Amino acid sequence: MSARIPAEQRGPGLGRDAVRLLVSQGCERVSLHAFRELPGLLRAGDVLVVNTSATLAAAVDARLGGEDLVVHFSTRGDRGHPRTKSGGGRWAVELRAPDGGGTTRPRAGGPAGAVLELPGGHRLTLEEPLAAGADRLWWARPSPAPDGVPALLRAYGRPIRYAYTERDQPISAYQTVFAVPAADGAGSAEMPSAGRPFTAELVARLVSRGVQFAPLVLHTGVASQEAHEPPYPERYEVSATTAGLVNAARAAGGRVIAVGTTAVRALESAADARGRVRPAAGWTDLVVTPERGVRVVDGLLTGLHEPGASHLLMLEAVAGRAAVRLGYAEALARLCLWHEFGDVHLLLKDENRDHMHCDSNSR
Repeated sequence: MSARIPAEQRGPGLGRDAVRLLVSQGCERVSLHAFRELPGLLRAGDVLVVNTSATLAAAVDARLGGEDLVVHFSTRGDRGHPRTKSGGGRWAVELRAPDGGGTTRPRAGGPAGAVLELPGGHRLTLEEPLAAGADRLWWARPSPAPDGVPALLRAYGRPIRYAYTERDQPISAYQTVFAVPAADGAGSAEMPSAGRPFTAELVARLVSRGVQFAPLVLHTGVASQEAHEPPYPERYEVSATTAGLVNAARAAGGRVIAVGTTAVRALESAADARGRVRPAAGWTDLVVTPERGVRVVDGLLTGLHEPGASHLLMLEAVAGRAAVRLGYAEALARLCLWHEFGDVHLLLKDENRDHMHCDSNSR
C-alpha cells in the first residue's frame, strides 16, 4: 500500500517521524517499531551517513508543437560525466505526458532536434538519448544558457509527483532535515527520502546517545519507472571529514549505517578494496549488487521499494537475500506503507552469522 500523503498530514499533532520502522537483523530476526525508537536501536559509536543533497523543483510544464508535456530535469552534465561526449552545457531530461489528474504518464523521449518551449522564454533542444538503446532519458541543451536552469526551476518548477500520491505538495515537503542548498543550484531530481523521517529533535537524541552523523552528497537523478533499469551516473562528493569519521568508527568497532541507497552508492564509490574510505568527488556509475558486495556499510536505512526495483539488489548486498525476503514479507503482513512518504526499513548485518550462509539455506 502506497503512502499517499506525508506523515505529518495524517492527523493532528503528528510529525515527520510518525512512521513505522521495520528492523531486519540477519535472516531470522525482524521487528516493527515506531521510528522515534531509532535511538534505542543504535549504539554509541555507530555512524549514520546522510545525504545532504537538496531536492529540486524539477518538473516544468512544456510544449512541443501542439503537444503539452512535462519535463523532468534529471541531471546536469559536465565534462566529467561518463556519458557526455560534447562537454558541458546539457541536461539529462525525461519527457512525460500529463494525465489530466495532476500527475503524468510515460512518454518516449525525442525526436532529436525537437525544440521544447518552456516558461519564461526558455527553450530546450533534444539532442540524443542518454544511453544507447534507451529512450527514457535524453540529453537536451537549454537556452539561453544551462546556468539558467536552476533559476527556471525556482521560478516555474514543482516537485516531481507520481500517481500514487494524493495531491501536490510544496517543495518543503520534499526537503530532508539534512538538506543543504548547493551554491551552483545543483540538487536531486527526487528526494533522498530515507532521511525524511528525521527531525531536529530526533537528531539531537541520537547525538546524545553517542551516534555520529557523517554527511556526504549524491545528487539523484529521475528514478526508473521500468523494472531493473540500473541507476545512471550521478554526481557525488565524500569529504575528508566524512572519510575520517567513517574510518575511525570502523577501526573502533562502530557500525557504519547508510541513510538511503544514495549514501551507500557514494560511500562505496569512495572506498578502496580494503574498505578504507578516501575523500572523493566526481561521477559514479557504481551499481552495488550481491556479487560485488559492500566494503564499508554495515547497515542501511531505506524506504520500501517495489519488487522490480534495482535498489533491492543493493539491499541484498548489505543484508542478504533471506533477510530482505523476510523483511518484505513482514512489511506486507503489517501493511507497511511504500514510497517516499511511507515507512522505513533498517537492515543490519547479523554480527553473529554470515548472511551468505543464510542465503544458501533459503533457496
